[in-house]
Amino acid sequence: MNKFVALFFIILTVFIVSCTGTKFIQSITLKKISPVQLQSDLMVLKKILEADHPSLYWYTPKDSIDYFFTTTLAGITDSLTEQQFKNKLSWLMSKIRCGHTSVQSSKRYDKSTTVNRDPFFPLLLKTWNDSLIVLANAIKNDSSLKRGTAITSINGLENKNILDSLKQFISTDGYSDNFKNQIISLNFPMAYKNSYGISNHYIVGYIDSTGANRFDTLENYIPFRDTLKTNRDSLPQKSLPPLSKNEIKKLRLKAQRKFTVDTSYNMAIMKIAGFHYGSMRPFYRKNFRQLKNKRIDNLVIDLRENGGGNIALSNLLTKYVAAAPFRFADTVAAINRNFKGARYIRGANVYRVAMFFSTKKKEDGRFHFSRLEQHYFKLKNKLHYGGNIYILQGGYTFSAAASFIAHLKGQQNVTLVGEETGGGAYGNSAVHLPVIVLPESKLRIVLPVYRVVFNHNAIKDGHGILPDVYVPPSSVAIKKGVDAKMEMVKELIRKNNH
Repeated sequence: MNKFVALFFIILTVFIVSCTGTKFIQSITLKKISPVQLQSDLMVLKKILEADHPSLYWYTPKDSIDYFFTTTLAGITDSLTEQQFKNKLSWLMSKIRCGHTSVQSSKRYDKSTTVNRDPFFPLLLKTWNDSLIVLANAIKNDSSLKRGTAITSINGLENKNILDSLKQFISTDGYSDNFKNQIISLNFPMAYKNSYGISNHYIVGYIDSTGANRFDTLENYIPFRDTLKTNRDSLPQKSLPPLSKNEIKKLRLKAQRKFTVDTSYNMAIMKIAGFHYGSMRPFYRKNFRQLKNKRIDNLVIDLRENGGGNIALSNLLTKYVAAAPFRFADTVAAINRNFKGARYIRGANVYRVAMFFSTKKKEDGRFHFSRLEQHYFKLKNKLHYGGNIYILQGGYTFSAAASFIAHLKGQQNVTLVGEETGGGAYGNSAVHLPVIVLPESKLRIVLPVYRVVFNHNAIKDGHGILPDVYVPPSSVAIKKGVDAKMEMVKELIRKNNH
């Protein structure tokens, strides 16, 4: 089991050990909400989205959206648990084809599930197309299903059927299914449980080392029991003192951003896993100064784990590497400044005030964020980087990370390496992201306020940003623990040096 997977299971166990009573947990997760209440929530949501969502019909026509709402409403004939209702809403919201319009559990439900002792499917799997490849097996001493093994079926269902079921609950920009693949890969056990529930056992089909089709029967992984059994002998004799808040913050920052130099390739690697963590400005300044002082010719910006964040921090990074001054987007426009059902939208008044000072109504009837549409951001001339830039991207590269790449795609010294981004190439719906809290179920739905179009001359085909050099996932690379995308960058640098 690799370090990432071990950490995944340890975190689950830490949550469980700090548990409250099982009866309290069950009272939250198993509590049912009446159909009248659920239908009321659905109608509240429909009215808010129709009034305030900037791209409700961008990829799906109005008659289709209306049909999906009607179908969902008609399907609520009995009381449902929160999770059951969440599944219905997640399916419905996915039809909008907006990656930011996602459904979240209520705060009360989230709090209860952090201490849940439920068992779950024991394999972490990487998915793309119809492939399911083992990343790790939580069952100790299972020699058959090792890292890199190709799965062919689970409980009689082929991969395509399983993935089609899992993907229906995930929202994405347009038709960029690579984002859905990455979300499932991040936590396959949870995604599988959400769609199929808990089984007593799992009959898993796979291809063995000789190429033959085999089957293995797996039990559930039970975090509390199995983690204690696995780690009992390795428990320290004395407990270590708890980390301080400052130490935890430093560890989190270290995991989210990293800068290393590889002198053998005259290359620096800047990994940024999000544009929403503190101290990014000194991080940029320090490392671009290092790039200049050490005369490093090749910069790799790794955004494969970057789901977006603060636009200002994304734009700031662009200032260091863009070839010319740039605008954020051609269009940043909202439907209105007075939210429908504002009492259900958390922080509605704050957003209203911000929009009053930052937007102006134009001929199209929408409220445009003028600064983001018209302002040209100047470059960081003193520490501007003009060497070869390689950007690593993938399905989880989303929102502000995708907008950063959109500004640089086609620039002479920039090469995009990897897979299609999860964030849309033409644009998205984002900037302000207030949360709707439904009155009865307390489910939370993210409401993007602005429609963003990066370039009106681009084709709106619903896809993410395509790489210049495509490097797909590989079961061989997973088995060997090789970073195929980084290896491709090194190969490109070698070729460039000859």
